[in-house]
Amino acid sequence: MVLRLVEPSEGEIRLLGRPLTGKEKGRIDDFEFRRLVHPIFQNPFEAFSAYLPIEDYLKRTALNLKIARNDKDANELSDLALRKVGLSLERIRGKYIRQFSGGELQRISVARALIPSPKLIVADEPVSMVDASLRMSIVNLFRAIVEEQGVAFIYITHDLSTAYYLSDQVAIMHRGRVVESGVPTEILDNPSQAYTRELMAAIPTVGARWAELDAIDRTYR
Repeated sequence: MVLRLVEPSEGEIRLLGRPLTGKEKGRIDDFEFRRLVHPIFQNPFEAFSAYLPIEDYLKRTALNLKIARNDKDANELSDLALRKVGLSLERIRGKYIRQFSGGELQRISVARALIPSPKLIVADEPVSMVDASLRMSIVNLFRAIVEEQGVAFIYITHDLSTAYYLSDQVAIMHRGRVVESGVPTEILDNPSQAYTRELMAAIPTVGARWAELDAIDRTYR
């Protein structure tokens, strides 16, 4: 509904005090919506075509949303966005998706979303397709974007450890309904719902396992 893929059956969604859905007067129009709200998808390998150089997508975003007046402006904006995520236009120029890792492609996805200076980014499982060693670097990138650029995130995930680290508010959904919500320290440190406890139990407890292995090791010394 936030991405306008479906209309709400009841209620309304507002962004910056204005209707995002429905037909109410003052509703954010389609062009403005594409500037204000951007998605980051779960699978970066399906977010770009394999048949076009990757920089084409950033340049098209700048030109189609009229953020840039010409190709030169579009390239400058693309490079600026890429540098915010630790890359550069020079580094990606002329390359295709097969020439990037999952982590690099996800960073490029973030850069593309940043080009129009959005107010809201909807990130759908944005770290589930990248190597575990890169997950926190991307989550830290999201935190920096929030703190330095004032962009709000809707961060959709099953990984409650990163949700705990990143979020100001969490909402636990089960079969399409919110079962509990609040600040992470209240909800995730002391969950009241069985489904939330199940999700928390699914988080790997590496520390406990290492403690067990250490005890076994001491037994055989």
